[in-house]
Amino acid sequence: MSIRTLFAKSLTSSVSARSAFLGASSARSSLRLSSPFAARFSQRDLSDSLRTQIDEAVKSNDIVVFMKGNKEAPQCGFSRAVVQILQLQGVQDFKTVNVLADEEVRNGIKEYTSWPTIPQVFVKGEFVGGCDILLNLHQSGELETLLAKHGIVSPTVAAAVGKAES
Repeated sequence: MSIRTLFAKSLTSSVSARSAFLGASSARSSLRLSSPFAARFSQRDLSDSLRTQIDEAVKSNDIVVFMKGNKEAPQCGFSRAVVQILQLQGVQDFKTVNVLADEEVRNGIKEYTSWPTIPQVFVKGEFVGGCDILLNLHQSGELETLLAKHGIVSPTVAAAVGKAES
């Protein structure tokens, strides 16, 4: 038998075994995570009290940015970019939460939004996204529309921002 034939048979049996495993939901549900590494990913980082704390911050402020550092002293380039984008949009008053100050908040916000990266931006209680999403919204003009719609910046400020960038 050639090496190519052996490889093909091995690949076929591996695919069949994987398909059988993935198709067996009852067997999959009975599996237990036994390694410390796997157990780390099964535990919750977001306690009920932290969820309440995040809810309060997000719902009681027009804009909240969970970031590394604060708006006066961002601690990473992505956080700095988010602050600059908001300032370019005419937003002067927004809350920042420094995730570097509390590891529980840093991990908990990721679970809260199911978004793996920092910074995370909320507008009027709704999660908008991270730096890349905010940059795309800014470049397309959708961010100024969103901010004006929610009354965070006046439509005239939004229009002035749009003209200044043209």
